[in-house]
Amino acid sequence: MTARGRSPAYARLVLRITDARTGELVNAAPARRGLTRVEARTRGFDPTDLRVLLVADLLVRALELGGTPVWAMLSGERELAELRAAGAALGVRPFEDERDAGTGLGEAQVLHVVASDDSTAPEGVRVAVAPVHGEGPPGPPDGTDPTALRLALLAHPRATRVRLDPESLGAAADTLAAWRRAVAAWAQHPSRPIPDSVRAELRTAWENDLDAPGVLRVLREVASDPGIPDGARFETYAYADRLLGVDLTRDLGTPA
Repeated sequence: MTARGRSPAYARLVLRITDARTGELVNAAPARRGLTRVEARTRGFDPTDLRVLLVADLLVRALELGGTPVWAMLSGERELAELRAAGAALGVRPFEDERDAGTGLGEAQVLHVVASDDSTAPEGVRVAVAPVHGEGPPGPPDGTDPTALRLALLAHPRATRVRLDPESLGAAADTLAAWRRAVAAWAQHPSRPIPDSVRAELRTAWENDLDAPGVLRVLREVASDPGIPDGARFETYAYADRLLGVDLTRDLGTPA
C-alpha cells in the first residue's frame, strides 16, 4: 500500500447512488440533514429478497454515518415475518412495516431498494439489486455463522449476480474468524487514530454507490500495511464495521 498522508477530503463527500431508472448517479440525500426514506420492497422470502433487505440496511447505515436522518421501511407481498427473522439473524436492524407507516413524514428523498427485475417501485430513486442463487432455503445454513452469509453477500457489487454455495460461505467464515482474531489482538495495543487517508479511502468507497467490496479491499490493505500501528488498525476495523455490520469486535477480551 502506498504511503498515506493527511487527507481531510472525506469530510466533504456525499453519498451518491445509481438510480436504476436512469443509470445515473444521484445524491442519496439531496437536502442537507433532510429526512430520507429507505424502502426495501420485496415480493416474498427467497435469497434475493434477503439481499434486497441487506442492501437497504447497508444504505441506511451509510446515510446515518453521513449524518442523514433515515426512515427505514419494509414492504412486501408475503412472508414478511420470515424475511424479518432472517434479516435479524444477519444483523439487519428493524424496518417499519409500510402498512403501519401512515402518510409519510415529509421526507426529502425516497430510495426504493428492489430486485433488479422488479419494475413496480413508485416514484423515487430506484436502487436495483441483482439476484442471488443458492442451495437450500434463504438465510444461513444450520451451523453457519449468520454474519458469514452477510459478508459473502457484501463481497459482491449489488449489481452482480451471486451464487452462494458451501465453498463461498466457508471462505467468508474463514475471513471473519481471521479478522476477529486480528481485531482482538490489535485491541491489546494502545489506541491510535485512524489515518486520515484511510478514513478517506473507506468513505470514498461507500459514498461511491455503496461500494462494500471497496470497503473490504481497504480493510485487507490496512491489515497488511506495516506503516499502520496495531491500535490504528483496530480503530479502522471498528469504524468500518459500523457500515458492514459483521461484528468484527466480537472476540474482544477472549483468550487468544
